[in-house]
Amino acid sequence: MKLSVDLNADLGEGAGHDAELFALISSANIATGFHAGDPMSIVAAIGAAKDNGVAIGAHPSFADRENFGRKEIAVPVSALVAQLIYQIGAFCALAIAAGVRPNHVKPHGALYNMAVRDSKLADAIALAIRSVDPKLILFAPDNTELARAGEAHGLQVAREIFADRNYRSDGWLVPRTQPNALLRDPGQAAQRVLRMLREGKVRSVDGGDVAVRGETICVHSDTPGAVEFARELRTQLEREGVKISAPKRVSPVARSKRAAR
Repeated sequence: MKLSVDLNADLGEGAGHDAELFALISSANIATGFHAGDPMSIVAAIGAAKDNGVAIGAHPSFADRENFGRKEIAVPVSALVAQLIYQIGAFCALAIAAGVRPNHVKPHGALYNMAVRDSKLADAIALAIRSVDPKLILFAPDNTELARAGEAHGLQVAREIFADRNYRSDGWLVPRTQPNALLRDPGQAAQRVLRMLREGKVRSVDGGDVAVRGETICVHSDTPGAVEFARELRTQLEREGVKISAPKRVSPVARSKRAAR
């Protein structure tokens, strides 16, 4: 069976090499202003994605530009839902005005990491997406509160794996504060991604295998050498016969039929 997977990156964050990454990825998670970006950077990123045939998604965050959205903070659920609807709704309006249909939502930074294990935050994210556009795909790791919340709200979920991050034995990522958080060798990353796609397993930093499910692969744009990493990763995946393409929306009826098989 021919493998097909999405390759996504977080863009519109001011990393300085978005143009190069747009030529290598199939989905762009575009910053919506709360951790990085502004209306003009969003419009510019949407235009670049359109020119490169790249699917676009909102990349909402906690309101925390000072810490680039990577600090865990406490926000009342009602306030978080409002902030997310604001970010996703504005992004969708700008995309539609540019003649582009938004395809997905991927929470950013600490919000994403917390929602993986916090059911209330996960539910707030799923509720906000459903309120704006229930056809948007939610990017979330498999077997997490975020993925479960998406399904509970009737959203299509694309399971996300990470090419440039190491995994712990509990199935989650090694924190960025630790020296072994990043995987810098694209050749090694490609072989690991292939195993995740083919076998549904990844070797943790503790030496044991962890079960994973991958439909979209993340490459972080702010990692040193991100462009070279993404280029080599894509080259090696395609050499192994993997097709790189954005996830397509599937109707709830079709999803139910697939699940029943």
